[in-house]
Order: sequence, then C-alpha cells, then structure tokens
Amino acid sequence: MHIAPLMLALGARATVARLIREGFDFDLIDAHYYYPDGVAAALLAKWFHKPVVITARGTDLNLISSYPLPRRMILWAAQQAAASIGVCAALMDVLHNLGVEPSKLHIMRNGVDLERFHPLPPSAARVSLGLPPGILLLSVGHLVELKGHHIAVEILTQLPQAHLVIIGEGKERDRIKEHARVLGVMDRVMLAGAVPNTELARWYSAADILILASSREGWPNVLLESMACGTPVVATCRGGMPEVVCDPVAGRLVKTREGRAFAQAVSALLENYPDRAAVRRYAEGFSWEATTKGQIELFRRISHA
Repeated sequence: MHIAPLMLALGARATVARLIREGFDFDLIDAHYYYPDGVAAALLAKWFHKPVVITARGTDLNLISSYPLPRRMILWAAQQAAASIGVCAALMDVLHNLGVEPSKLHIMRNGVDLERFHPLPPSAARVSLGLPPGILLLSVGHLVELKGHHIAVEILTQLPQAHLVIIGEGKERDRIKEHARVLGVMDRVMLAGAVPNTELARWYSAADILILASSREGWPNVLLESMACGTPVVATCRGGMPEVVCDPVAGRLVKTREGRAFAQAVSALLENYPDRAAVRRYAEGFSWEATTKGQIELFRRISHA
C-alpha cells in the first residue's frame, strides 16, 4: 500500500518521456482517484514540469486518508496539484480539513447517462425479467459489507409483502444468502449476479425503490441511474449521498444504518410515492454537460496560467 504510488509513477515514467519525445507534448495531467493514482500523477507532474489536476471519488479520501503515511502523501499531492476536484462537497471537506487551501478545491459532481438510463414501463420490465408482482426493492453493488446488502435483506422482515433483488457479485454472496435464510426471507430474495451496465435500465425500471445502505460513498452512480429510470431511492445519510438525494421526489435518507430504520423509510416513501416522471425530471438536472464544461474551463485556466 505504501509503495504503490511510487511504483505506479516509475512504471509510467518511461512511457510519458517517450510520448513527449514523439511529439505529444501535453498541457496537463488529469488524474482520478487520489491514492495511489493521484500521488503517482503528482510525482510525474513534478518530474516532467507539468500541472496536475486530481479528482477524488470516495474511498480514496473517505477511508485511505485515515492511514498516517498515505494521508501525508495525499496532502503532499494536493499541495503539488494545480487543482483538486471532488465529486461531492464532502470529499473536498476532507482535503480542506487536512490543510489544503480552499482556492484549489472544486466540486464537479458525477453525471448520469440519460440516454442509457431512461424509464421503461415497469410492468413490462418485470415480465421480461421474470420478476414477481407486488412491492419490489432493488440493491445494486459489489457483494461486500460496506454496500449494505445485508441491511436490504433485513427490510423484508418488516415488509412481508415485499421482494428484494440484489445485483452484483462478491465475497459476501454466501453470507447474504445465509443471513436471508436465518431471517426466514430467502424465498423473497433473488441474487441476480452481475449484470452489464447496459442492461441495468430494465432492472431499475422494474423496481419500486432502489436501496443503497452503504457505510460510506462519494457520489454513488447507482442513485442517479435509478432516478433516471424513474425509480426513487432510499439511501444512507453519509458521504455525498445527501448531495444526491436532496429533494423528497428523489427518495429518502436514513441516518441509522439498520434494517428497521430502512424499512420505516421505505414505508414512508411508498405511502407518499412520487410520480416516476417527476423522479426522471429530477435526474435530468444531473447531466454530464455542466461537469464537462466545468472541467474544460478549469483545464484551460490552468494550462494558460
């Protein structure tokens, strides 16, 4: 973990030098994920006398900055960078608290592909996927503890009329199944495995609510993908999630990361269920266009400085 930034930088150094020799004399380095990638990019920028912009995306600052040596390297890279970008304000707060000057910190949120993720008729989507009628909850992400699929399973103990589909693969698969079996809800849980991103719109459209019970997130794409398909969400009130779900039409936030609290939020949302077209309109405010324009403007300002 500690030597990864240096190894990445050394591994890229000869290639960068060759690119410059062959005539590709680039203006700046754009790096994503602060550690180890951002630190490696900062080293390359120093060696080749180029400005660097580093984008933080979540765990790179939410978790890795808690380790002393990586934290010092992250701070050094932030001080070397011409600018740092965060996909949510919460991530830039981390750098600010580490001592990075505010003028270097920029918030440019992730967008959503509104063409790929668009509403489909829910009933038709369910039939095509072979999903049951009634209340359908969806949980999407790697099958790891921090994504909170086990909490989504616990919701079913409070909502006996609901079914849950979990999309993803990972080391927690057997543990999630056992958890559902012990709780007596395995007959209402479907583990669909990994699904290509291009196929997710049907699953989002088929669901009534997306559940994201993560313990930490930067700017989770699944929330906007679901909303773009007209499906509201119930998510943990952590990291950048309050910046995504900031209107009742989008869904509900849960402060306590446990099944009963999520079940209460799901019930409240079902009782005052938003118009799916309104959920889609909310998501349309998060297109990539504004973020792209902001990045280009920032790059131009830095490269012409």
